[in-house]
Amino acid sequence: MDEIARHYGDGTLLDRIMGAATADGLDPAELTFADLAPVDEFHVGGRAATASLLERAAIPPGSRILDVGCGLGGTARYLAATGSHTVTGVDLTPEYVEVARSLTALVGLDGLVTVRRGDACALPFPAASFDAAVMLHVGMNVDDKASAFAEVARVLVDGGRFAMYEIMGLPDAAFDFPVPWAASRAASFLAPADDYVHALEAAGFTVEHVADRTEFALRFFEKLRRRTGPPPSLGLHLLMGDEASLRYGNMVRAVEAGEIAPVEIVASTRG
Repeated sequence: MDEIARHYGDGTLLDRIMGAATADGLDPAELTFADLAPVDEFHVGGRAATASLLERAAIPPGSRILDVGCGLGGTARYLAATGSHTVTGVDLTPEYVEVARSLTALVGLDGLVTVRRGDACALPFPAASFDAAVMLHVGMNVDDKASAFAEVARVLVDGGRFAMYEIMGLPDAAFDFPVPWAASRAASFLAPADDYVHALEAAGFTVEHVADRTEFALRFFEKLRRRTGPPPSLGLHLLMGDEASLRYGNMVRAVEAGEIAPVEIVASTRG
């Protein structure tokens, strides 16, 4: 777990985000949750992927939602701002937790979004605390997915919904490292979609929807390739550091080669 936290945090992230926002002509004192989307939606397809998943999940407005592995809180803030949900984010990386809290307060959503440090396999919440849960590009860093899904089931009410969007593939897929979620193969815990489904069912979920989103990802990558002019300062490179291009490129090539794929799954507890 410490290796994962070190992979994502370096102690300077908030300052770099504020500096990038200024460089892009944004006033840090007037930022909105939408302004932060280029940097706080750390998954393939960004905000569009989030919107697609949540539309499929059909979570009722005003729900209590848990965001497992919330990162900088982008999905949590989107949920709060667009669905009047009360959202609790949990993440393993201390710096991400602190930055998520700062950004949430900055955009005025701290009344709806709470972020705390925690482990997906030992969630710090009582049973039946939430109506729904989401998890986006987190499973690749979770070795014991069965325990994580059992914990999500425990903290959901009967009939609670669980929506995830994950990079999936065989553990020994031959693509190159580093990638956005891991510097080496030893820190990457890929699994195929069937393994996710079996682990969810073992935890007491009924799986309602499984969709390979490779074509969506390829269109997203092509759109980025066609973008002209200098890239914006506010972007996911702020999270990946000096190896951003290498990490991103290795992931893109792996998706294009069919070695890994982004996959949506929506499930519900058996109420």
